[in-house]
Amino acid sequence: MQDNVNLDVALNYHNATKHSYASVRSNQHSLDFNNQPIPFKIYPTLEPSPLPAEVRQARVAALSAISEIVPPQTAATPDLEAIAQLLYLSAGITRHRKYPGGEIYFRAAACTGALYEIELYLVCGDLADLATGVYHFAAAEFGLRCLRAGDFRSVLIDATAAEPAIAYAPLTIVCTATYWRNAWKYQDRTYRHFGWDNGTLLANLLAVGTALGLPAKVVCGFADDTVNRLLDVDTQREVAFSLVSIGHAATLPAPSPLAIASLGLETVPLSRREIDYPLMREMHAASSLHSPEEVARWRGGTPLAHFPPPTGPVVQLQPLTDAQIPRDPIEQVILRRGSSRKFARTPITQAQLSTMLDRATRGVPADFLDPVGSQLNDLYLIVHAVEGVEPGAYVFHRGRGLLELLKSGDFRSQAGHLGLQQALPADAAVAVFFLADLRPILQRYGNRGYRAVQLEAGIIGGKLYLAAYAQHLGATGLTFFDDDVTAFFSPHAEGKSAIFLVALGHSAKSAPQP
Repeated sequence: MQDNVNLDVALNYHNATKHSYASVRSNQHSLDFNNQPIPFKIYPTLEPSPLPAEVRQARVAALSAISEIVPPQTAATPDLEAIAQLLYLSAGITRHRKYPGGEIYFRAAACTGALYEIELYLVCGDLADLATGVYHFAAAEFGLRCLRAGDFRSVLIDATAAEPAIAYAPLTIVCTATYWRNAWKYQDRTYRHFGWDNGTLLANLLAVGTALGLPAKVVCGFADDTVNRLLDVDTQREVAFSLVSIGHAATLPAPSPLAIASLGLETVPLSRREIDYPLMREMHAASSLHSPEEVARWRGGTPLAHFPPPTGPVVQLQPLTDAQIPRDPIEQVILRRGSSRKFARTPITQAQLSTMLDRATRGVPADFLDPVGSQLNDLYLIVHAVEGVEPGAYVFHRGRGLLELLKSGDFRSQAGHLGLQQALPADAAVAVFFLADLRPILQRYGNRGYRAVQLEAGIIGGKLYLAAYAQHLGATGLTFFDDDVTAFFSPHAEGKSAIFLVALGHSAKSAPQP
């Protein structure tokens, strides 16, 4: 893994894309709305086959769906209705709004800038009402375009070094990320957003899969060139970022004798012109794996960093039990979710905060989190208005179910500054910062660990979103001044890097947002 183990690439990328007060103020980048990329990938020569418009309702409580995992060897195969449910509630268009000059289409999962750079592809065996093949999810038409006919699942088995979840999956969803669609606004920092935006989408997908009784697993270890070639994507513009196995079959698919020929399919250009940001592609190339042998060496146990026991005052969290939680079903919660654009400065209860933290951090089924329940990110909080919790800065001790007070005080203005001088983290009831010690993560996983830590933050952040809306609260994901975040929570957070930020609280009345 020569490229992947050159850890300077990930560290250099991370440092080069840090926000600071000076870097943000000196950035002359402006948005050219006349050159804004379209939010959909369109194959004009392929007619999409429509998906069922009326999808079934599993009616499993959202707080159960986000916190439970279907046992991996549970025999389950999705049919076309289940696939429609998975796609609609993770990447489908749930509402749209007209504005002077155009329309904006909001999707089921939160995405930075509502730019929706994540595309979904399906690789499946013969399913009820869906033939074997490789498909692209056409979000605009809510349908599937068939790219290749035939069973190509063995290609993914080879690419993942026979990862069991992929090997026995009747369906695998491949998530790709499109550089320009997000870089139009966020420039080189877009590679971080790949993890966040893919992660929030996966939080929805995993929760819906659980509600449908389908085992699922996120897989980051795969030979990149093989998967990209199967999808026939232009890797200068779009790259495979993660795989998700869906369901479990009793037998392995037969080895595919089918050649992976280039398709040469036309796609509609995203914009009149694209601006290249080479740093992102360098980061992706340096974190790529090139063979099943490399993947097999990459996969393994999660580095478990020592987390010191609390030395300061603690607050024991008191999450709601299964009998006490709101029963709003996952479908309903996803459809009413929208990133809050204004928070009311009113308190939430300790039980609400406890339940969000508890349910969002019970574990993610992923090949880089072994055993399940391992976690790469640590959660630090600035509490403004939580009943029974003193305002101040805290760190979350997940294993002990408690918050340790690092310093007390009213830090609304500091939270606003850390969140890129925005009102949202200052007005919310609590701001949750994700920080990670990148050194052991990169030493264990190489540069690809940078993909994993960003992806995990997005998934847990997406679960916090859903846990908030399940309790009729609001949430929004935000960016931040990197080193200022670490400094604020130090000395406890010394040496860690800021990864993500989610603000939680009561939404002020406003129009729905993505």
